[in-house]
Parts: sequence; C-alpha cells; structure tokens
Amino acid sequence: MQDPHNLGACLRTADAAGVHAVIVPRDRATGITPVVYKVACGAVESVPVFSVTNLARSLRLLREAGIWIYGASDDADEQLFSSDLQGPIALVLGGEGKGLRRLTREHCDHLLAIPMAGQVESLNVSVAAGVLLFEARRQRMSN
Repeated sequence: MQDPHNLGACLRTADAAGVHAVIVPRDRATGITPVVYKVACGAVESVPVFSVTNLARSLRLLREAGIWIYGASDDADEQLFSSDLQGPIALVLGGEGKGLRRLTREHCDHLLAIPMAGQVESLNVSVAAGVLLFEARRQRMSN
C-alpha cells in the first residue's frame, strides 16, 4: 500500500473486525506516518503492524503455522461469499491499481473475488479490506 490514507483506513477496519495483526511489505509501501496515525483513529496502537522485507517468506511461514492464505483478486474463480473463512486465515490484498504481485499470488492457497454488480472493475483497497474482513467476521459469528 502506497497511500497512507488507505493504510490508516485498513488498520481502522482491521481493529473493528478483530484482526490479530497486519503485515505490510517494507519496500514500495508506506510506513506508519502521521497521516496513517490520524486516519487509523487509534488502531495503530491496538493492532500489531509488522513490516517485513520479504512478504513471500512471511506468507510461507504463516502457511507452515497452519494458516490458510486467501488473496483478493478481481479475476479469481472463487467468490468471497461462497468461501469458508472460519478457520485460521490470512487475507492478502494487493496495491492500489496493480493488485497482487505474481509471487504473492503464487503463495496464496485461494484467490477470492468480491462479487461486483456495477460498472467499476475494482474497489479501493481499504473498502475491499472491509468487505473481506467483515465477511470473515460474519461467518465466525454465525457459528
């Protein structure tokens, strides 16, 4: 994520959804800036944020720990609302405009698409994060 407003909004949403942690790449991404603090409205203090130098390695370590990796992609075959998000999962979202990088996609166990009814092809990353996180929360609360 290169836009600090998007990162701040994602952190705020992550806190609201009960996320355990957020992982962001160190390179080509925004860090925790004053803008991120302001937009996150306190979530920077409540949600652990890990900045990693190698996202692919981090995803591999998560998988080895028994966490399923779900990537968001507008061209995925699997639809979000028909997916089982109740177990230990990590949700991966791509950068603004470009989506998931090839290597990141390859480290995902599943790719999910958010069903879209309108003319736009994609959502803002912070909006997509909200849809994904609260669908996972909805599924977990229903059991």
